[in-house]
Amino acid sequence: MLQLIRTDSGNPDFVSLVKLLDQDLAIRDGGDHTFYAQFNKIDLIKQAVVGYLDGRPVACGAIKPFSEGQVEVKRMFVHPDYRGKGLASEILLELEKWAGELGYQACVLETGKRQPEAIALYQKNGYAITENYGQYIGVDNSVCMRKDLPA
Repeated sequence: MLQLIRTDSGNPDFVSLVKLLDQDLAIRDGGDHTFYAQFNKIDLIKQAVVGYLDGRPVACGAIKPFSEGQVEVKRMFVHPDYRGKGLASEILLELEKWAGELGYQACVLETGKRQPEAIALYQKNGYAITENYGQYIGVDNSVCMRKDLPA
């Protein structure tokens, strides 16, 4: 069973999982990686979730304030050895729960066309594709999504 802990970006397990995420994204994004990396700094993230199986950190995600009433889902990752077990959905649901507790009404996120499994995950969890926002406007590889949280 996945044990979830709420933490922040200073958590060493979160940091190590994000390093693995960045290595994966560098391959997927190719020449676009530098553009995306500038928006994925973790030093100011105050809400992060790390998932553990048998004491080993295997999954993570985070939220950060985005706009009035909305948080942005960031840094979602599941270690490759543990994919396909529903762990990402568990992390995402915990982040949504936390966002609701903090008074947010919606989550937004950006993922890439080269991450079809991420798009499928978010759609399975009730996210809908929306117009690209902020720094992703006009970026062909970006897919932006949004989900309203329960009141």
